[in-house]
Amino acid sequence: MPPASPNPSSVTSRRSFLKTTAALTGSGPLLAGLPAAQAGEAKGPLFAYVGTFSSPLRDVLPTQVDLPPGNGRGIHLFQVDRTTGALTASGVQEMGTSPSCLVINAAGTRLYSSNETDRVGAHNEGTVSAFAINRTDGQLKLLNTVPAGGAGPTYVSLHPHGRFLFVANYFGGSVAVLPILPDGSLGAASDIKIDAGSLGPKKATHAPPGSFAISGHDRTHAHMIQADPAGRFVLHVDLGLDQIFLWKFDDRKGVLTPNDPPSIALPPGDGPRHFHFHPNGRWFYSIQEEGSNLVLFDYDASLGRLTPRQTISSLPPGFAGSNFCSEIMISADGRFLYAGNRLHDSIAIFAIGENGTLTYISEEWTRGNYPRSFNFDPTGQFLYSCNQRGDNVTSFRVDPSSGRLAFTGHYTPVGNPSSIVFLDAAGAGQ
Repeated sequence: MPPASPNPSSVTSRRSFLKTTAALTGSGPLLAGLPAAQAGEAKGPLFAYVGTFSSPLRDVLPTQVDLPPGNGRGIHLFQVDRTTGALTASGVQEMGTSPSCLVINAAGTRLYSSNETDRVGAHNEGTVSAFAINRTDGQLKLLNTVPAGGAGPTYVSLHPHGRFLFVANYFGGSVAVLPILPDGSLGAASDIKIDAGSLGPKKATHAPPGSFAISGHDRTHAHMIQADPAGRFVLHVDLGLDQIFLWKFDDRKGVLTPNDPPSIALPPGDGPRHFHFHPNGRWFYSIQEEGSNLVLFDYDASLGRLTPRQTISSLPPGFAGSNFCSEIMISADGRFLYAGNRLHDSIAIFAIGENGTLTYISEEWTRGNYPRSFNFDPTGQFLYSCNQRGDNVTSFRVDPSSGRLAFTGHYTPVGNPSSIVFLDAAGAGQ
């Protein structure tokens, strides 16, 4: 979560813009081999929810909120055209607390948001909100809002069994476990862990030449938390400590216990931000915000242990200057990995080899400033980039054979978009 910086752009990617647009104009949609439902024939609407950084709204939240100004209005709702990928605005859940990260339960009936504030009223911590989803029109109904267990909650995820919500508090340097009650609302935290350790240096070990990417080594910063696929262990990263913490999880009591070993260190100053499990559950990939690199780990699901095996840059060969990495995701078929680069304003594409190692393929310019996160629609046909400082969401068609991205030409205006999730009314959420 780095400070404001200038925007050196990817010249190569921008020069390829006209070529990409021309290719799209003269070619049919990349739908070969997809099931009929994926080719736009599914029945029922497909909704997208975009979380934003938003300013306090007096009519919604009269109490004082501690956060910088934001251009968003809360959680923005869109209907998705399954064929073209275009987004059509369908409403806003007005919130002045910066609901920056969203997650939908497996049944597609509840949505949860981390509200990235340092203080609400007299409470020096952020909050988390629970909403019921109307699956007919996608509208949200607030169930409740509870303390997050720390300041600046920046990430939320659900335990595979669906009974607990995990929260990473960036400015609080803590993580929390929140029980999910029978009606989908949230209970008080069943556990809170506060990160501790030695801060890493401000200069990243793997920083690109000439980089001034310094963001989170002033204090502890929990940036992401998620259970492993089986739900036995929970992992969370602290950017300031350059560590990934590993916890045993009691899914009856909602309590975290340090694993053996309790953490694994990343190179000093590189700043782990997000991670993603491969569909096979055996490979684990971490993206480092300040080091602008990706690390492949072998994951032992029986012991909850990580063993590093490969480190590779998130940037194209020859890049120099400042960049802050953001999101990391793997295609559903496990063949490709995508990594977000802010300032370079690109999504890097990697092939995943038979042994899990990464090979750089190409990059795609996001057509917007500072891609904070991105996500695939439920079919995997489209990828959507949330361009935080560009105040827009852009969509790209995914080539399933090569993994490459092609801009659809669709820009969707959203103030300071931070995350996007989907609800298929004919299926479930994503």
